[in-house]
Amino acid sequence: MSGPHFRDYHLLLDEQADQLFAITDPIAERIRKIGRTTIRSIGHIARTQRILDNDAEYVEPEDMLAEQREDSKTLAARLREAHGVCEDHNDVATASLIEVWIDETERGTWFLFEASRRLDSTDH
Repeated sequence: MSGPHFRDYHLLLDEQADQLFAITDPIAERIRKIGRTTIRSIGHIARTQRILDNDAEYVEPEDMLAEQREDSKTLAARLREAHGVCEDHNDVATASLIEVWIDETERGTWFLFEASRRLDSTDH
């Protein structure tokens, strides 16, 4: 990320990364509590990931925000799917966690949308 809005964008993306990181331990604990296994390695992550990496050497800030916004929308959709599985299995504890994460993800998506809007003279 570079450009005139570097600091703002960097802080926004850091906040979203922190939120994603904060999900990992609680969901891993829930998975273990219900007797399942969690992700075990980087290779396991690579085999199961649904949001693709972007390994480009440089991405324009607007494109980066747009890509992150679409990834956030995808994450919210996947969380809704997981919530449905929880409902099917009467797992209210996991469903409750997922509801909070959906809200946080939608908030992040909204922030990314607003940060990437281009104002014209009629938007003042």
